[in-house]
Amino acid sequence: MCKDCGCSLTRHPDQGHSHGHSHGHHHGDTNLHTNPQLNDTKTLAVIHKILDKNDIEAAHNRDHLAAHQVTGFNLMSSPGSGKTTLLEHLRDYSPLQYAVIEGDLETSRDADRLKAKGIEAFQIQTGSACHLDAFMVHGALHHVELAPLDILFVENVGNLVCPASYDVGTHKNIVLVSIPEGDDKVEKYPVMFRRADLVLFTKCDLLPHFDFSIEQASLAVKKLNPNAQILCISVKDPASMAPLAQWLAANLETAPAGGI
Repeated sequence: MCKDCGCSLTRHPDQGHSHGHSHGHHHGDTNLHTNPQLNDTKTLAVIHKILDKNDIEAAHNRDHLAAHQVTGFNLMSSPGSGKTTLLEHLRDYSPLQYAVIEGDLETSRDADRLKAKGIEAFQIQTGSACHLDAFMVHGALHHVELAPLDILFVENVGNLVCPASYDVGTHKNIVLVSIPEGDDKVEKYPVMFRRADLVLFTKCDLLPHFDFSIEQASLAVKKLNPNAQILCISVKDPASMAPLAQWLAANLETAPAGGI
């Protein structure tokens, strides 16, 4: 586990790092009040100082994107849910111009895949950190040409826990759950879904082969987050990708230069 967030606090309480979370939500949804090691005033003060610094940097990132009329979307999911594959294929269904900031512990494989498709991508290798934060994204922004873009996707580290807790400076959160993962993931990892503006059930072409109930998973999402939109998609089914392209166009913070 990383040393930059609360997932390491059980074993390393002196490091004083824990999760906050994004887009104006209160820090009280984290484990600050349930972990007995986080009850002393000094530790809490350090934690909130770290969170506040991240939130300030995240706001700076959003301002930077807004100045270039670019909308940021944070893609979060467990490993293997299809984030990179989705981004490889999205250009076939949407006229919107986009680039990607990729987050992984090691390798540049995902960024290389996107570049091979002609999509601008910048890789962040986090080492031991299990999530991106606003400072990492800020550094990456200096390597992305924003002028021609409508959208910047931040493909977060594959993890259904930690990425939900750090605001990276995007405008919307998209959470993916693939059919092979099982429909219980929504209830087992609720924090991620409370943050979601859009939930994508991916690899829906595999539904006949797995015991996954779209209805039950959708009900679980709506129970946690009544405002979240839900789409079932497969990159192998063009008809399922069209609603996603429409959702992205409808959720731009500013109108794209060429119009849609």
